Amino acid sequence: MHYIPPGLTFLEQFPMQTVLLAAEVLVAVALIIIVLLQRSEGGGLGMGGGTGGGLFTARGAADALTRTTAILAFLFILICLGLNIIALKGRPESNASILDTPISGTPAKPIRPAPAAPAAPAVPKPQ
Repeated sequence: MHYIPPGLTFLEQFPMQTVLLAAEVLVAVALIIIVLLQRSEGGGLGMGGGTGGGLFTARGAADALTRTTAILAFLFILICLGLNIIALKGRPESNASILDTPISGTPAKPIRPAPAAPAAPAVPKPQ
């Protein structure tokens, strides 16, 4: 967790991160709605159908929804990358990798030893 000096709220301390988080939530909700509106093979919640020309014929709606889905997915990925870059800037050792840190402590030990192998077979011999 980040240290927030007294008198500063989270929004005042990290305004860009807050804006990106809000944008990511909005893009995620819009992406969910657009995906649910698309017509699946079984019909789904898709709109369109009928005959006649126009933007929202079956083909026009599918093209518009597919294009919108691609744009929203691209925005979602960009916002995620932006949030990761902002989070990396707040680390004290921004050049160090987690793989470079030495292992501290002792390795975990089993709670109880493994049972010894039985001396005799578990199934009795027929007589």
